[in-house]
Amino acid sequence: MKKFNIPGSYRSSLISTIKDKRKEHDKLKKDFSPSLLDFGSLQILLSRHFGFCYGVENAIEISFRTVAENPGKRIFLLSEMIHNPLVNEDLKSRGVHFLMDTRGNILVPFDELNSSDIVIIPAFGTTLEMEDRLREKGIAIERYNTTCPFVEKVWNRAEAIARNKYTIVVHGKPFHEETRATFSHSASSGPTVIVTDMKETRELAKYITGEKPPEDFYTEFAQKYSRGFDVKKDLIRIGVVNQTTMLAEDTQAIADYLKTVMMEKYQLDRAAIGAHFADTRDTLCYATAENQTSVYGLLDSDADLAIVVGGYNSSNTSHLVELCEGKFPTYFVRSAEEIVSSREIRHYNLHKKQEVTTLSYLPQKKVIKIALTSGASCPDALVEEVITRLRSFFKSAKSMEEVMAEFSKS
Repeated sequence: MKKFNIPGSYRSSLISTIKDKRKEHDKLKKDFSPSLLDFGSLQILLSRHFGFCYGVENAIEISFRTVAENPGKRIFLLSEMIHNPLVNEDLKSRGVHFLMDTRGNILVPFDELNSSDIVIIPAFGTTLEMEDRLREKGIAIERYNTTCPFVEKVWNRAEAIARNKYTIVVHGKPFHEETRATFSHSASSGPTVIVTDMKETRELAKYITGEKPPEDFYTEFAQKYSRGFDVKKDLIRIGVVNQTTMLAEDTQAIADYLKTVMMEKYQLDRAAIGAHFADTRDTLCYATAENQTSVYGLLDSDADLAIVVGGYNSSNTSHLVELCEGKFPTYFVRSAEEIVSSREIRHYNLHKKQEVTTLSYLPQKKVIKIALTSGASCPDALVEEVITRLRSFFKSAKSMEEVMAEFSKS
């Protein structure tokens, strides 16, 4: 895989050594068990796969290169390049301005832009409407487009589905930048509707089966369907794609459910289902899939708690948190700074949508085992800092050098 030129401050020699060692012994990526870092009274169970993915490193490389090659020029990011506060603040410190926030609210009036300005498209991609708006200002966006190739793969899949006269069902978060972009591209090819979760999918199915009157659809799915959507004819043939960072098992469950609905409504067997349901493979990106599968490896362990590192608005990271919460007390932190002491930790509560403080989060045990992972937009350096902070709470803990020497021999 291509090696990207990203700031050295995002790298970690410790994490790189661990990842290289695992890769050396597991070239086919079939072993999803965690790596054990045994400090004695503290044991870190480090997820098999975590951290920067191809699309993130590509976006970082392009963005920092753009800054370096264009001194004196005004450089804008359409919105957050990735959902990690450290990276976005780094770009701001280099003079990059954000045109919009993550929900599409304007921060810099577009009237202030001119053709000599540079606008970087983030890794999530953007809508066709926004591309046209920038081109009308005379801004060349192709050279500074960091859209992840795996997001573009979803757009291509949606176009192929539409070409075969299927309506596109997008599993995603309606206000997420990637889903807004995917919806725009999909809607340009054919009828499109967004479902956020299984609950919404079950309600959509009621319009397929006729349990709900068609006119109710336009209120229930307001702002989630394409222009001209006709409930009576556009839900006869469907196919499912997804926001690449959604939980894989959720997307699969949604696709399986809708397929079953179609089979029952039209009295079809699996051989004939293609008449009403597109045979689409999962459109989750490789990194999301690997990171989620690696968390299942953590869930097989006997860890006392889990810590997940990443931006609080990171979709892929939030799903890792959800998985961990199924078994462990789980703490979602942006960096080591949130781990205040051995008694206090600040962390993000996904359900309350706010940062909270928990006391006595470490159990009173002779040996404490902590499962640790991070999202695809989180620098490895932050993970190393978390490990270092946790180790500092244990006076008798082995040194990092001792632990790495033992790990290298394992």
